[in-house]
Amino acid sequence: MPKIEISIPDQTLTLRSDQGKALKRYLVSTSRNGAGERQGSLCTPRGEHIVRAKIGAGRPLNTVFVRRRPTGEIWTPELSERFPGRDWILTRILWLSGCEPGKNRLSEVDTMRRYIYIHGSPDPVEMGKPGSIGCIRMRNQDIVELFELVPPGTQVSVAERRLGR
Repeated sequence: MPKIEISIPDQTLTLRSDQGKALKRYLVSTSRNGAGERQGSLCTPRGEHIVRAKIGAGRPLNTVFVRRRPTGEIWTPELSERFPGRDWILTRILWLSGCEPGKNRLSEVDTMRRYIYIHGSPDPVEMGKPGSIGCIRMRNQDIVELFELVPPGTQVSVAERRLGR
């Protein structure tokens, strides 16, 4: 099974084969508040996770999701202007679940209960620098590609260190 590695300092997501070979590398955007696991921190949680659920298969690019459900809207710059403060979750969702009790699972540090996703973003959102409110943002084409390459249960490591190629 492939594995996903996310480097917070590099702002990258690397998809690796079972043998550890880098298959794909994408620029991402993690939390503007940095790394952290606590409920309400709006930080990106570190450690070992899995893809608990995949949401949005077959939906068009820029499909808008609220509470993991498609709203029927397709993101456009005009829609964005009408809802300026909205945190846009687009195209596909990989919902993460922590694997380390007390660190990113259960009680006040539960990644899944914090609704932390890897998801698509509006085209103008800059990748390669922190900007989210906890999730890992990707370009829409990139999340579609990744979504097709990883099954539920895929391991996801989020690290506060630079990762090797």
